[in-house]
Parts: sequence; C-alpha cells; structure tokens
Amino acid sequence: MASLRLDIVTPDRLVLSREVDYVGAPGLEGEFGVLPGHVPLLAALTTGRLFYKADGRTNWVFVSGGFAEVAGGKVTILAESAEEAQSIDFERAEKARRRAKERIDSRRAEIDLHRALQSLARADVRLSLRGR
Repeated sequence: MASLRLDIVTPDRLVLSREVDYVGAPGLEGEFGVLPGHVPLLAALTTGRLFYKADGRTNWVFVSGGFAEVAGGKVTILAESAEEAQSIDFERAEKARRRAKERIDSRRAEIDLHRALQSLARADVRLSLRGR
C-alpha cells in the first residue's frame, strides 16, 4: 500500500517523522484529510486534534496553529506547538484550563480576554485527547 511521509515540526523541535497511511488535520476552514496521491496543498491550521493512521492504528496529536503543506507524497505540519497525545501532561492541562476559566470569569479590565480564550481552547483540546 502507498504511504505518506508525515513530519510535524514546531519552532523548537521535530515532534514526529514517520510513514503513515492517512492524515486528518484541523484546517482553519475545516478539517481536511490527506491520502497518498493527494494534490499539492497549503492550508492554515487552527488549534485542534490532528490524527494519522499507521500500522492499523489511529494516533492523535495536539496542534496549535501553523500550516500544513502537502506535496510529493509528504505532509509537513509546521505548528506553533504540537504534542503527541501520549506525551500530554493532563494535570498541567487541567490547571491551565482552570486558570484560563478564572481569568475569563473574573471580567477584570486588565485581563486580555482573547488570550485567555485561546488558552482555554488549547487546554480543552489537550484534555479531549485523554485516553487516545
């Protein structure tokens, strides 16, 4: 069976590099999928759950922002941040969620609401990957 090379890269590290059968990514315009032979594509990513299928299993990765490039049998994810589901510190994500929620609920003028909402979204996505 044909396969794809999937590389997930953040500004500070290579998160993943492997042969996969399928990639599903959280695009800014909606989720999209990539199979071997896909036409070239450049897409903006949003915070969400990326998944890939390899060796008969579905694997999950948290991604936050960035871009996906599909070309020449390769999917390159350039993300602001990314973590494989099994590497997520769920206790830390729960604390981040509580802090963001407290900031949002406080309605204090000095709170950057947009930033707090982004923090809450990142924590929620990480927590949604528990057990995956």
